[in-house]
Amino acid sequence: MTGWRSRSSGLSALRPEAFGAQPRGERLARIRRSPHFADGVFQNPGGTARTRPSGSTLDLAKVFLDKDTRPLRSPAGTVPVHATTYADLAQPPTTGLRVTWMGHSSVLVEIDGHRVLFDPVWGERCSPFPFAGPRRLHPVPLPLAALGPVDVVVVSHDHYDHLDMPTIKALAGTDTVFAVPLGVGAHLEHWGVSADRLRELDWHESTRVGGLTLTATPARHFCGRGLRNTQHTLWASWSVAGEEHRVYHSGDTGYFDGFREIGAAHGPFDVTMVQLGAYSEFWPDIHMTPEEGLRAHLDLQGGAPHGVLLPIHWGTFNLAPHPWAEPGEWTKEAAEEAGQALALPRPGEPFEPAGKLPADAWWRSASAPVAHLRRRPQERPAPVGFARTEADLAGER
Repeated sequence: MTGWRSRSSGLSALRPEAFGAQPRGERLARIRRSPHFADGVFQNPGGTARTRPSGSTLDLAKVFLDKDTRPLRSPAGTVPVHATTYADLAQPPTTGLRVTWMGHSSVLVEIDGHRVLFDPVWGERCSPFPFAGPRRLHPVPLPLAALGPVDVVVVSHDHYDHLDMPTIKALAGTDTVFAVPLGVGAHLEHWGVSADRLRELDWHESTRVGGLTLTATPARHFCGRGLRNTQHTLWASWSVAGEEHRVYHSGDTGYFDGFREIGAAHGPFDVTMVQLGAYSEFWPDIHMTPEEGLRAHLDLQGGAPHGVLLPIHWGTFNLAPHPWAEPGEWTKEAAEEAGQALALPRPGEPFEPAGKLPADAWWRSASAPVAHLRRRPQERPAPVGFARTEADLAGER
């Protein structure tokens, strides 16, 4: 019958483009051959990780909607963004390594003559819809077009706050190479990235881009963009090694013992970019607290303070019930106690890890006071979420 469409094709037409595409054909066959894929899904290191919030929906709603604590999850004033310009980045770093945190997990790393852009998210919301979802708490430090040429874009996984369709579409029109975990290439091809510019890796696989070696390393997280989470795209952390320098980007991950193995195989690192925001007691297996993030950095560096820790995955989007400034405040406190060098740049502020590190607690100008990180003596720090923080505060009162 003329004009007839199947129900499935009609539903496909209604599918938001930002959902991306499911792996098919040889890509899907390669996924099924992966040693990290079993029982129809990718498996996490260290055993099963809870990827859905624990506790009841009612308990979660009470925490997120609490009228007294909800305002603390956003800055009380203007976030002091560094107005990055092309001139800031036009001259090569004097030490061969320069890092610019653009907010959340987006980081430009200039390493040994190459430019690597991790998890670029320039969109206004981390959502498939332009009218709903978590919105930016500060503007991007500079337009994407003003960033200059990028040799390789590295994506850690396919969640909206790490893989942003409008940003990828803009970068698809450049000459950059995309390094992504296994299966994520289906999304990028759907959005216009040609297959010959994709480097799609399973854990422990490496690729060369110019003088850099990029290796996909394990992480403890999950994936998914659509209404059904099929767990058919991998998540990863990344090691990038140049002729003189090495860096690590954690993507999203819970704490696990594998950081030691990653450090032994690919470290030590001049700088680690470690996720330590958007944590909660409701999902302790898939995101790290500041103390866990510091512990991960030390594991990556062989167990002792070394290199520079750059906290990421905080400050830009409201994704968890902890106070907005808590990751910065708690990481600063924990790193000082451990004797670990810490970089605390404003979004968009370039720094060279071998030079003077940005160390000001810039968030305090836009934040209510944050409680000190509380620890129980002789106890391994547990994933600390909003509920424990409030209990500690109640005890202090």
